Amino acid sequence: MDAGFTAEQDEIRRTLRELLHKRCGAQELRAAVDTPAGHDPALWTALSEQLGLPGLALPEAYGGVGCSATELALAAEEVGRVLAPSPLLATAVLVAPLILALGTDAQRAGLLPRIASGALTAALAAPAAGLALTGDNHGDWAGGGRAGGVQARRAGAGWTLYGEVAPVPDGHRAGLLLVAAHTGGFARSRTLLFLVAGDADGLVRTRQTALDATRALGRLQFRHVEAELLGDQEDADVPGALARVGDTAAAVLACEAVGAADRVLERTVEYVKQREQFGRAIGSFQAVKHRLADVYVQVQAARSAAYYAAWATAHEERVGGLALAQGLEALRSSAGEAIQLHGGIGFTWEHDVQLYFKRAAGDELLFGPVHRLRAHAADAAALFTATEVPV
Repeated sequence: MDAGFTAEQDEIRRTLRELLHKRCGAQELRAAVDTPAGHDPALWTALSEQLGLPGLALPEAYGGVGCSATELALAAEEVGRVLAPSPLLATAVLVAPLILALGTDAQRAGLLPRIASGALTAALAAPAAGLALTGDNHGDWAGGGRAGGVQARRAGAGWTLYGEVAPVPDGHRAGLLLVAAHTGGFARSRTLLFLVAGDADGLVRTRQTALDATRALGRLQFRHVEAELLGDQEDADVPGALARVGDTAAAVLACEAVGAADRVLERTVEYVKQREQFGRAIGSFQAVKHRLADVYVQVQAARSAAYYAAWATAHEERVGGLALAQGLEALRSSAGEAIQLHGGIGFTWEHDVQLYFKRAAGDELLFGPVHRLRAHAADAAALFTATEVPV
């Protein structure tokens, strides 16, 4: 692994940071999360047209930039620094790779160029269990109707969906839904992926109240909704494809968490240099220095893990879950210390520090928690498997 960045990667990071600094300040962030979409469409257009962010990891043949998931993860680090609300995770990280891997030629040609241009946003309607970050993925989570998932049934030459799934990142407003549904009954039980238009008849979408307002979530109800099978084979390895996408998503989320943790640490260091107590800046006290030094070490360790996970996505190594655990833990520690060291204003709604703490807690609810991410990685590596000792 080459630990250095290429000139192209540095340029992506620099350009994106400059754009977000201009277009996604504290006021713009709060205004965006209060809109029905949960993000600023003008900012998404700028990210798409000026930087090609939705198509960063898509092939040039489909209108993408032709980079890898590594560049997408580095871009997510900059997005995480300002907690920019956008459809990037749902569209470019979760849905686009699945269409690329499993879709027919016609589906790829019809959908991926629109995704790459930013004209079409998408959401993956599948429980987090399907990403195989905290447990084995056998597809059992997909079925169960309203009680536990979505069922797919044949309807002539097509399919219809019935059931409910939540929470779905950006599911309340995405133009395209990629739905994991259970089909085949008990005898031929399997999970398949289906394409559903955001304005399909029988589809009911509501935005959920979320702890982390910067990551909009939706609840989807399917009432005999017409759907199109993704791909042309009903025996496709959907759980395997979801697990691979889940590992990539974990690496991207890890970089995003590291960006947020680094930024909130910077803000805390700036504040303790200004806040005075007993006639001197609190940043001069040894106890405060030690606390921030511990956070710094934790953030740097998380950054190393996140960068390695991003690099490993192109080398068929699955370490995203461990990197995500490290990143979320660093963000939670950094934001927790920030709240305490900011004193009475740290936990108030008016201050931005609480948004970073909520991001850490919200992502743990969606993709974790940290101890389960690590436990599953340990089980997959057979770290604690008992071995027989010859007598």
